[in-house]
Amino acid sequence: MKNLLLLILIMLGGQNLIAQYPGFPDPDEFLVDGKKRPKVLLVGSFHFAYYNLDAHKVAKEDQIDILSAQKQKEVEALVAYIAKFKPTKIAVESGSNTGYLMKKYAQWKEGTEAMGKSETQQLGFRLMDQFGLDTIYGVDARSVANDLYYAEDSTVIRPYLDEIFEDYDYKNNDPVTKRYKKYRKADDDLTLTHPLLDYFKYMNSDKVLNRGFGAYLNGDFTNGDYDGADALTLNWYNRNLRILRNIQNITTDPDDRILVIFGAGHIEILKHLFECTPQYELIKFLDLEKQ
Repeated sequence: MKNLLLLILIMLGGQNLIAQYPGFPDPDEFLVDGKKRPKVLLVGSFHFAYYNLDAHKVAKEDQIDILSAQKQKEVEALVAYIAKFKPTKIAVESGSNTGYLMKKYAQWKEGTEAMGKSETQQLGFRLMDQFGLDTIYGVDARSVANDLYYAEDSTVIRPYLDEIFEDYDYKNNDPVTKRYKKYRKADDDLTLTHPLLDYFKYMNSDKVLNRGFGAYLNGDFTNGDYDGADALTLNWYNRNLRILRNIQNITTDPDDRILVIFGAGHIEILKHLFECTPQYELIKFLDLEKQ
């Protein structure tokens, strides 16, 4: 019944578009044409292990212990919520060689090693086990800027890249960036005061994701005439386009239900990409509340 209701709501959304512009076709009449499409659920996360490799660093006093008894209960509630999606494939923030992760998974299953702190293990491993999946897909990628910089014939391109990235250090202190710093600190505090599931619903809401990406459009983005724009394009945005390409490469069947677990900063871009492509049906995190 819930799935039927969701289908009706989707159909009504298309009808609303047609009603709004009478005489004009819905693009999906041509681009989807009623065909079944692989489903994708995007789950943006903070890094449970607090690697602090990102531009924003989480202070020690703002970090939670994901292995504490209380947080483990909250992880189980979060996993139960995500499980409504019933994934057939799980894609995570890792390189394509996931042998290390599969070894860790086997050791956890055998009881010879405890599960690690990362969201890949805490969420991904539990869902792999629940749905009897035999692999986990690493779909992260390096950017084209990285490839060009370390290419064999990079002597020509390196000076150009050095110039673009010279001041792209996330240390810009313009007024909007200052406001983002205050927002990030307030956001860090939320993990201390709210259950994980509630925080994940907030973190994966449209406005929070959109404003999250907005941080990249200020600060270092304003370097020079185009240096900041080019740096964002060649590095961060390109990396996420490559992640999309890797997800396309693991898609083999219209019945695929692909769960993507990544840092929320990636989801900010991936959400837009999956909203645009007619190849997939995007299931948003909050859509699971209807199931």
